[in-house]
Amino acid sequence: MKKSSAVPRTSARERLLAAADELFYEGGINTVGIERVIERAGVAKASLYDCFGSKEELIRAYLQSRHEARKLRITARLATYDTPRERLLGVFDAMEELMASGNFRGCAFNRAASESKAGGSIQTTCDEARGWMRELFTGLARDAGAGDPEALARQLVLLYDGAAVSGQLELGSAAAATARAIAAHMLDAAAPKTGKPVPA
Repeated sequence: MKKSSAVPRTSARERLLAAADELFYEGGINTVGIERVIERAGVAKASLYDCFGSKEELIRAYLQSRHEARKLRITARLATYDTPRERLLGVFDAMEELMASGNFRGCAFNRAASESKAGGSIQTTCDEARGWMRELFTGLARDAGAGDPEALARQLVLLYDGAAVSGQLELGSAAAATARAIAAHMLDAAAPKTGKPVPA
């Protein structure tokens, strides 16, 4: 019997999420209507409500998916560095790589948060993503020997956000490289004044 060589068809949920990822990230969560998502996904309208129940839940799932992907991408990149200092600065290396890919349109979470209502599930998902980034920087700053890792993390998140906006406007990776250089100076300045260098 001849074996079938057909590629397994992806589920309606997977196709809807893939379409949402492309369209919401490119055009914004309010500008893009569900009809465009359904058309791009190639599914029936009922499939969207069967899988997600509402546009808001589709947006929340899209953001959650991007959050998980960002965590995996950054974590994998940081695992390639040998020292705490390199790992902290490596967050900006990961950002530079993403910006250089050619389809960077800024931070999906900051953009979605600016378009969503306060207290809703979309805002909560964006807050969780930002909270993870703040916790990541706090841990990295602590490992790198910063005297006040929480304060440095707040500054680094601000720097990261600013670089994301610049990258969105300038359509290049230079902002991430500049942010990395600034982060290095911030890390040096945040070291305890003991005469000892920040751990290499």
